[in-house]
Amino acid sequence: MVQEKNLPQHNITIQYNLFRVYHDMNISKTNVAVVWGAGGIGRAMAELLAEQKKFSRVILVSREVPQSIDGSVQQMQADMLNEVSIQSAVGRIAGLGDVQLVVVAAGMLHDGELQPEKTMRQLSPDAMQRIFEINSIGPALLAKHFFPVMPRKSRAVFAAMSARVGSISDNRLGGWYAYRASKAALNMLLKTLSIEWKRRNPLSICVGLHPGTVDTGLSKPFQRGVAKENLFSPSQSAARLVNVLAGLKPDDSGHVFAYDGTRIPE
Repeated sequence: MVQEKNLPQHNITIQYNLFRVYHDMNISKTNVAVVWGAGGIGRAMAELLAEQKKFSRVILVSREVPQSIDGSVQQMQADMLNEVSIQSAVGRIAGLGDVQLVVVAAGMLHDGELQPEKTMRQLSPDAMQRIFEINSIGPALLAKHFFPVMPRKSRAVFAAMSARVGSISDNRLGGWYAYRASKAALNMLLKTLSIEWKRRNPLSICVGLHPGTVDTGLSKPFQRGVAKENLFSPSQSAARLVNVLAGLKPDDSGHVFAYDGTRIPE
């Protein structure tokens, strides 16, 4: 038997190159799910997707990495409102495998100073800009950079967290001007993106998701009057949304779906 140390240098080089090709082919076959946003729902969805083991990699991306999370979830830091940061993160993710699912789980209703408007007298241009940046512009920028690296000839899903209050025809209570408008804008962006993406990949799916009322900081001040059975934990909402995503067909692209699979009116 010829010992490796006696092999000609060019044979060693060929063997090394063949190993690299095989290695790279394996990487290219890796399927990736990305959850952008480490809030209650985003984190729960990432952990559930990792637990299901339908994807080789599950990557949770956020501006701040959670203190503790399931070790099977890969974490990455990036800023959704910084396009350079987005581009860098997407490039790193695309180098890890075939990006088949992207869920944008980031969203904003209020913070320490900003609260939903009860009347138009409370409208603030600064507050509206902040809400639109996170709820509409950020997801659109993520779509801009993820679409080119997602499959062209097989199922690919891009979903962003929307809300029932973003429905124009279903608005019966008024109020919450910036939040409603930002989610309505998101829904229109997703619809428009779905049309363009369909020309590139007929099997693509681009949708909005309504998670229901989830027991997180976002809904905490507004849970009064919500029936106990209609207030979900992050894990309950995540399980429902993951189930909805699994059942989507290409014809569903461009629409918004609730946690129970029903379609939200435009």
